[in-house]
Amino acid sequence: MKYVMGLILAATILCWCEPGQAHHVLGRPAYSLNEDSNTPPSRQVETQIGEYLVSYMVFPAFPRPNVSGRINLYLTHQDTGVPLAGEVTFKVRNDSWLVTEETEIIGTQLPDDSVYRQGFIFSEEGDYTITATFEVDGEPYTIDFPLTVGSPAPIGLLGTAVAIIAAVLLGVSIVQRKRLTGAKVRKAKHESSTDARSLDDSRGSS
Repeated sequence: MKYVMGLILAATILCWCEPGQAHHVLGRPAYSLNEDSNTPPSRQVETQIGEYLVSYMVFPAFPRPNVSGRINLYLTHQDTGVPLAGEVTFKVRNDSWLVTEETEIIGTQLPDDSVYRQGFIFSEEGDYTITATFEVDGEPYTIDFPLTVGSPAPIGLLGTAVAIIAAVLLGVSIVQRKRLTGAKVRKAKHESSTDARSLDDSRGSS
């Protein structure tokens, strides 16, 4: 039982913890243009990391394999409102839990009219993480955000953890049931053997 509780705790930590040096955020669909526009809908996110306000958009909102997409990133200092002027490096990694793919650099950009624009194209469906990194006065900044290409996975990390826990609990229940059944059988055999010896002893004494 201690093993089961430990597994549940580990799965809970796995599902809810985030790396300390990366700022993870979720996107929301944003339709900034009218319905007649040919521009695909984007996913827009606004957040803050350190002393910088972050705003970025992903085009299209739901990328497909072998279809070009784009990231627009805008960074301003929270106190002065001055846009970032240095380089930003964009990286990507495959977040599929069965894949141990290394992070790949997809580009390093300078701002164009205060906006960092990075194109991308993925050949396969999957869950990816786009990472934008930059430095200010020698201090590194990292922004991570998820990107699903193609059809979303039927279950996420939380669903996988719940399925693992359920399977473990079921296995423990089956093992305990077998042990209990075996103990009952051994007890019944022992009682039967004891009764037989008692009967033989009574016959011998008579």
